[in-house]
Amino acid sequence: MIKVSKFGGSSVADATQFKKVADIIKSDPDRRFVVVSAAGKRFSKDNKITDLLLLVNAHIQYGVDCTSLLASIEERFVEIARDLNLKFPVSEEFARFVDNLPNATPEFVVSRGEWFTGQLMAEYLGYPFVDAADVIVFHHDGTVDMERTQTRLREATVHTGGRFLLPGFYGSTVDGQLKLFKRGGGDISGAILARCIDAGLYENWTDVSGFLAADPRIVDNPRGIHRITFEEMRELSYMGASVLQEEAIFPVREVNIPIQIKNTNAPDDFGTIIRETANEHAREHLITGIAGKKDFVGIYVQKAHMSNEVGFVRRALSILESYGVSVEHIPTGVDSFSIVVNGADVKESIYSIVADIQRDIKPDSINVLPGLALISVVGRNMSRRAGTSGQIFGVLGEAGINIRMITQSSQEISIIVGVQNEDFEKAIHVIYDRFGDAVVVREQ
Repeated sequence: MIKVSKFGGSSVADATQFKKVADIIKSDPDRRFVVVSAAGKRFSKDNKITDLLLLVNAHIQYGVDCTSLLASIEERFVEIARDLNLKFPVSEEFARFVDNLPNATPEFVVSRGEWFTGQLMAEYLGYPFVDAADVIVFHHDGTVDMERTQTRLREATVHTGGRFLLPGFYGSTVDGQLKLFKRGGGDISGAILARCIDAGLYENWTDVSGFLAADPRIVDNPRGIHRITFEEMRELSYMGASVLQEEAIFPVREVNIPIQIKNTNAPDDFGTIIRETANEHAREHLITGIAGKKDFVGIYVQKAHMSNEVGFVRRALSILESYGVSVEHIPTGVDSFSIVVNGADVKESIYSIVADIQRDIKPDSINVLPGLALISVVGRNMSRRAGTSGQIFGVLGEAGINIRMITQSSQEISIIVGVQNEDFEKAIHVIYDRFGDAVVVREQ
């Protein structure tokens, strides 16, 4: 099975991390294609190379001298090469990079973090280096030309003997104009490579052992999630439980290539497997994970016989749209509905929005509920056990937590409850303590 192994910035931060990557690659002959980010932080107060290069670009734009900043970036790469006895001419290549700065585009400047890191890692692994600018092809609107990209990547596999290292985060247009993905774009590069060469597995190596069933800042030692579907992962990521860039999911999801999140610093940990459908096991956890966010605002609208008035809710939503506000949830009743929005999105406009709703749709009453926290309980197995929703509401009630809102996904894999901000951490604790380790047993 062909494996594409992508290593994030923390995995390639220094020579010690390079050695860990090499041990991981050498331990499995299926790991024939490697993607790297730019060198990341070595310690908590350190700087990522990408952030330093962004700062270099800002200095150039404003005409500020950045000699010392460039020297610190060069030293990071020189140190790695020296510690690993590499022959790549870092100083000569970096001098050439500095000479090109007056005419360089921001994309070129920022992408050099991946380029230098990739050159060093390729030599250390003994892998051919394939420049992403030669194989990742962008349309001029910033989207990836998947057809051309696939052709070039498949040609590269032939020319390199079926193994190579690719720097992530960037590519180029057909006419050679360098383009960047969004931050975290190395994950996308890896996913595109996996898709284009028909890999059997896309490994994403980082500094955590996959997804956890709850936020460890709230719940002590939550269990790891070993298997999760793409749909479940999106539900949890939307509520802040993010380990992987969401844009990195789609290239592999469309062709059903699983993703495995692994920890470079603990390579024997299983991590998390993400796939379209989870393999069924005799015993699985009832709840896959719990995640949430604070500081939402609910706009509660009530009007008698609302259900008989065509377009009532649509008109309210169009007012939110006119303010450029995204709607998170819309719980509805016969004569009422609530619009839940991110508090930050309406910080300056909430009173104007309420006034417009009162003027345009003339409700009997309208109330604003600030300080709302949303908690998403996610699990593909919840629909298999009758009464799960009722049990969740019951344990929250027993704990004295007032539920302000309830909604459930159409796929029946998530239940979202709204509580006051001050009850957020307590609610997650209560739900996890009761359901975090609960299992369902399948008939064999």
